Amino acid sequence: MDFVYTAPTKVYFGDKLDLLGEELKKHGKKVLLTYGGGSVKKSGLYGRIVKIIEAAGLELYELSGIAPNPRIESVRAGADICKQKGVDVILAVGGGSTLDASKYMAAGAKVNFDPWLFFSEKAPINDALPVVTVLTLAATGSEMNGGGVITNLETNEKLGRMNDILRPRASFLDPALTYTVSEYQTACGSADILSHIMETYFTVNPDLEMLDGIMESLMRTVIKYAPAAMREPENYEARANLMWASSWAINGFITGGKTHAWSVHPMEHELSAFYDITHGLGLAILTPRWLSYCLDGTTAERCKKFAVNVFGVDKNLPATEAAKAGIEELDKFLFGTLKLGKTLTDAGIDKKHFKEMAKKACGGKSINGFKTLTPQDVENIFNMCL
Repeated sequence: MDFVYTAPTKVYFGDKLDLLGEELKKHGKKVLLTYGGGSVKKSGLYGRIVKIIEAAGLELYELSGIAPNPRIESVRAGADICKQKGVDVILAVGGGSTLDASKYMAAGAKVNFDPWLFFSEKAPINDALPVVTVLTLAATGSEMNGGGVITNLETNEKLGRMNDILRPRASFLDPALTYTVSEYQTACGSADILSHIMETYFTVNPDLEMLDGIMESLMRTVIKYAPAAMREPENYEARANLMWASSWAINGFITGGKTHAWSVHPMEHELSAFYDITHGLGLAILTPRWLSYCLDGTTAERCKKFAVNVFGVDKNLPATEAAKAGIEELDKFLFGTLKLGKTLTDAGIDKKHFKEMAKKACGGKSINGFKTLTPQDVENIFNMCL
C-alpha cells in the first residue's frame, strides 16, 4: 500500500519555553493567545507566557474560556478577533480542545463564511494562520497533526476534519506542565491515546510488521506509565512517556497505507454531541464492547496478536480464546487500573437517542472499519455499554 507521510511540526521537548518568543516572532508581531479555564493562571503558566511575549516585543490579544469538546462559538469568536486585529499567529495553550479550536480559528480567519461550514459542508481549507502550541495535557495528539474536532450544541453534532494546512508550525511539549493534570483527566487522556492507536492497529488487511511493533510498543507504554502518572503526578518519566506517545499515536506515522475508517471515534463523537461526556471516558466505555462485537473468525487472529504482544496473553491459546482474554485485560486496565466508569448508565446516559446517534455515526450508511458496522450494529454496541 503506497502512502505519503509528512509531519513538519517543529517540537521543542522539555524545558524549552524560553525559546517561545523567538519562535513566535518568525510568524509576525500580533499574537492571539487562546486557552481554556483558569488552570493556566493558577499554575503560573499564563504569567510566564505573557512575560515571554512582552519581552519579545509582540502585540498580545487573548481568547479564554475554550471548553472541553470545543464549541463552534469559540472558533467563531477567535476567527473574528484575528480578522479585526490583523493577528499574525495563534498561540494555543492547553489540551486538545484549545488546540483544535485554535486550528479552526486559524482557518476561519482566512475565509468570509461561517467556520461551521468547514464541517457541515466540507468547505475547502486552502489557507490558515500559523498556529504554535504549548501543551498541558497528553491526550489528543493535536499538537502534531492537522486534525480537529468541533461541537455544535445547537445541532447536536461533533464533527472533525484533517488537513495538513492546520498542523502546528511548532509545539512546546514540556512534561512538567502536565504535573497538575488530575488523576481522572490523566486516565481519560491515556484512554484517548490508546484509542488512537487501536483505531489504526485493528485492521483485517496486511500491515507492515514494523508499524505493528511500534503500535504495540506505544500501547504498552500507555499501560505502563498511565498508572505511574496517576499515583505520582510529578513523575517526569511517566509524564514524558505519555506526552510523546500521545504525539506519535496520531501524527500520521503509524497509519502507513491503511485506508479503513475509524469506528469508535465516530460513535463517541455522538455521545459527546448529545451528552457532552468527556471524550476519553466515552472512548474507554465503547472500546472493549466494540472489540467484543467485532470478534469473529475473520478478526480473531488480529485480536490475538494484540492480546499476546500488548498484554502478555499466552500465545499458545486458540485465537478466539486469546482474543477474549486480551479484551478482558483491556477491560481491567480501563475500568480497574484507570478507575474509569464502566457504563453509559454510570455517566447518566440512557438509550433515548441511540437510534439517531447510530445513524449519524454511520453517516446514514455504514462504518467501514475493522468490521463494517451498520446503524443497527452501532445501536447494539451502544446498548452493550449501558
